[in-house]
Amino acid sequence: MYCHTNFKLIAKRFICFLLFILFSFCYADAQLHSYIKKYKPLVEKLSAEYQIPYSIIMGVSIIESGGGKSKNCKLLNNFFGIVGKNSLHKLKGKTYRSRFKQYPDAEASFRDFCHKMSKKKFYESLQGNDDYHLWVNAMSKSGYSEFHQIWKKNILNAIKLYKLAAVSKQEDEQQSAELPLKDSTLDSIPK
Repeated sequence: MYCHTNFKLIAKRFICFLLFILFSFCYADAQLHSYIKKYKPLVEKLSAEYQIPYSIIMGVSIIESGGGKSKNCKLLNNFFGIVGKNSLHKLKGKTYRSRFKQYPDAEASFRDFCHKMSKKKFYESLQGNDDYHLWVNAMSKSGYSEFHQIWKKNILNAIKLYKLAAVSKQEDEQQSAELPLKDSTLDSIPK
């Protein structure tokens, strides 16, 4: 009898633990979808301006900033792990130091990332190309990350998991749908 009661208790605790884990993943997933929705207009704008795939900008920002939850993101508005100057040492009562660059807002961080990518050697050959595999490989080879194999795997997984490449394709379809169709009646008029 004691063994059966003990088993029920263990089973209940295990089920509660599994439910806790499940809800935690659902909550984290909902937060990431909220992050994507929040920064989608900005990323779409910069993607069009710099001709860098939406999936690359958003995927790198998700991984580098922990979906906007990293300490560097919260304190420095640094969504990409870019190294540079910051003024954290000037904050009273704070002992946090960082080698990462501080930005006035999220847009400045996203824009700086795109600007830095546009200065890389691989940019000219990839500019306007939506193949995120080529971009991730080129960025990895250029030394964007200290741990390039792990970084590359994480970026590719984020792009696939959150279907970021599909957003780029939807943008292309919308842009081509907005282009004026060739008026064939003008072609039939004799010159």
